[in-house]
Amino acid sequence: LRVRMGIHSGPVNQVADVNERANIAGAGINIAQRVMNCGDAGHILLSKHVAEDLQHYSEWRPYLHDIGQCEAKHGEVISIVNLYTSELGNPESPRLKRPQSEVRRRRRNALLFAGASLVVLAAIGLLLLPRASARKIDKSIAVLPFQNLSDEKENAFFADGIQDDILTNLSKIGDLKVISRMSVMSYRGDGVRNAREIGKTLGVASLLEGSVRRIGNRVRVSVQLINANNDEHIWAEDYDRDLTDVFAIQTDLAQKIASALQAKLSPNEKARLDRRPTQNSDAYLLYLQAHDYASRMDDIHGAQAKAVPLFEQAIKLDPNFALAYADLSIAQSWLYHSSDPLPAWREKARLNADEALRLQPDLPEGRLALGFSYYYGDRDYERALAEFETARRGLPNEAQAYLAIGSIQRRQGKWDESNANLEKAAALDPKNISILVNLGFSYIALRNFAAADKIIDRAIAMQPNSFETVGLKAMSVAMRGDLELAEKQLSSVGETDSNGVITYMRFWVLILQRRFSEALAIAQKFSGQALRTESTAPAPKSWLTGTAHFLQGDKETAQTEFAQALVVSEKLLNEAPQDPARHAQHGLILAALGRKDEAIAEGKRAVELLPESQDAFDGP
Repeated sequence: LRVRMGIHSGPVNQVADVNERANIAGAGINIAQRVMNCGDAGHILLSKHVAEDLQHYSEWRPYLHDIGQCEAKHGEVISIVNLYTSELGNPESPRLKRPQSEVRRRRRNALLFAGASLVVLAAIGLLLLPRASARKIDKSIAVLPFQNLSDEKENAFFADGIQDDILTNLSKIGDLKVISRMSVMSYRGDGVRNAREIGKTLGVASLLEGSVRRIGNRVRVSVQLINANNDEHIWAEDYDRDLTDVFAIQTDLAQKIASALQAKLSPNEKARLDRRPTQNSDAYLLYLQAHDYASRMDDIHGAQAKAVPLFEQAIKLDPNFALAYADLSIAQSWLYHSSDPLPAWREKARLNADEALRLQPDLPEGRLALGFSYYYGDRDYERALAEFETARRGLPNEAQAYLAIGSIQRRQGKWDESNANLEKAAALDPKNISILVNLGFSYIALRNFAAADKIIDRAIAMQPNSFETVGLKAMSVAMRGDLELAEKQLSSVGETDSNGVITYMRFWVLILQRRFSEALAIAQKFSGQALRTESTAPAPKSWLTGTAHFLQGDKETAQTEFAQALVVSEKLLNEAPQDPARHAQHGLILAALGRKDEAIAEGKRAVELLPESQDAFDGP
C-alpha cells in the first residue's frame, strides 16, 4: 500500500473522542491533513513553515523542493514543499488540485485512514519527539546594529559598542548559537529590516534590535527581541541608567535573552557575565572607539594602527583593564603578521597578552591573545592551538577561534581538518569577508577552483568593491591561465589604491600578458615608495619600473631602477631581519643586478627561516 504524508508543526491538544478515549486535535493536525491532500501516492509534503525550519540545517537543505501553492479545503491556499531523497519520497510533482469529492473519499477510506494516521504521527513526532532540534533552532540569535539616537553623531561608536558587548556576552553562553559581529554590521542603517529575510540569511530564529541615546553620563537603551520566523515581538525592555551602570544593563539583557530562548547558563558562564571589565567609564569609552577600529574590515592595516593608541590610552586610565590588554595584544600581533613584521610589535603583543592573563587568568580573550602571539609571533603552532582551544571553550560562538585553529591546521598540511574549522567559522560569521577570503585561499591552494569561485563570488556579492575579494578572484582566474579576465577583475575596483596592493597585482598580470608599457604606466602612477603585496614584504616601486624597462629592452634604465630598489629593500630588511618574504624579495633584486652568489644566499636564508615542513601554506 503506497501512502502519502503531510507534515506541519502547529498547536495540538489532547481531547476525548465520542467514546471518551484520549485523542489529539488542533490546528496542527488540520493543516497537516490539508498539506497531505495536495500530494499523490508516495509524496512527503511539508508546509512552508516546517520547510523554513529545516532550511537551517545543511543536511536537510538538498532534499527540500519548493513546488508552489495548492488550493486546499474551503478554497484555502497553502504553500507546500516536497521532501524526497534517492531512497524515499516521490520526486514527481504532485497534481495540485482541490480535495476529492465525498463519494471518492468514501472509496478511499482505507488509504486516507492510513494517511491520516501518518499525519497524526508526524504532527506528534514534530511536536514531542525531536525536542533537541527544536531547541537548537530556538536558541539561535543575531544582535543587529543598534540605532544611535544621540544628538552627537560621533557617538555612533558608542551605540555599536553597546551592541557588540551584548553580542559578546551572549557569545559566552554555550547553549546559544550567536552570529558574530562582522556578519550583522551590514544591517546597520535606518532602512526597513525584513526579519524573516535576515533570519534566513544568517541562519537564526531570533533577532535583537535596539537603540541607544547618550546624553553626557546618562544612557538610555531600548531593545526588542523578535521571532525571525514570523516577525513577532517576543519582548521589549527599556533601560535609563548612568554610564557607570552600562555593564549591569548588558548583563541583565544577556540573562533575560538566555531565559527567553530557554538557554542554560553554567555557573562559570554566569560568573563571566557578572564580571565588569572596568570601573572607569572614560577608559570604557576609549576602549569602544579602539574596538570599533580593530573590528573594521576595510583597510585592516590602517584600522589596526588607529586602534592601538586608543587601547593604550584606555589602559593608561585603568591599568587593570585586562580586556583592553588582550585586544591591544591581538591588534599588535596582527600588525606583525600582516604587514609590519617588526620585532617591537611581536614583543609588545606577548607582553600585553601575558599582562591580560596576569590580571584575569580565566579571561578567554586573554587566551585568544596569547594564542595569536604564539601563532603570529613565534610560529609555535602547538602552543597556539592549545591556547585557541581554551579560548574556544570560553567563547563557544567566537568565529575567530575557529578561524585561527583552521589557519594553523592549514599550515600543518591538515587540509580537511582546516576546512572544517573554516567552514564552522563561516557558519558563525556568514558575512565576514575575511573568513570567506581565507576559505577561498584554501580552495585555491588545493586547486579546487570550483569551490573557490563559489566562496569568492559570495564574498564579492557582499563587497563588490573590496580589494581583498576582487584581488582573490583575479588570482584564482590567473592561476587557470585567464589573464585577460584577471586584469578585468582588478580594473573593476577603480583608481583608488592607497596601499598599492591592486596596482601590484595588475602590474604582474600585465607583465605576463607582455603589455609592458601599460604595466610601466600603472607602476609609475603609484605615489608611494613601496607597494603592499600579498606577503609581508612591500615591493619597492623602482623594482617594478625596473622590471618593465628591462623587458622593454632598456637595460641601462632598468639597472638604475634596480639599484634604487636595492636601497629600499635593504631598509625593509633591516627593519625585519627575520622575515623570510623580505629575504626572498631582496634576493630577486640582487639577481636582477647580476649579483648571483648574494642572490642565492638570500634565497637559501628565506627557505631556512620558513621551510615547507614548517608551513605548508606559505612555505616555498
